[in-house]
Amino acid sequence: MALIDNTFLRQYELEVDNELAIIEYSLQDRKIFLTKLVIPESVSDNDFTEEFLILVLEDIRDREISVVPTAPTIAKFIRKNRKYKKMLPVGIRI
Repeated sequence: MALIDNTFLRQYELEVDNELAIIEYSLQDRKIFLTKLVIPESVSDNDFTEEFLILVLEDIRDREISVVPTAPTIAKFIRKNRKYKKMLPVGIRI
């Protein structure tokens, strides 16, 4: 799986079953706001969603940017996986 950061459309993309899974974002200062998660209807596997989120969060960590999840599914994933909570900016709790 090849994760693509489409900076023009401000979204992460991952092809699955000839369709795109997308996480839209907004980049402000040294924070990235993850605003929307779109998984194709043909993908019913929850493991795919988790793998996609891990790929995106690892890319963000490598870039040393704080993450602010505004999409409920992404916030729930970060809440469940404590290692990504360190990526939240100071004062943000989920």
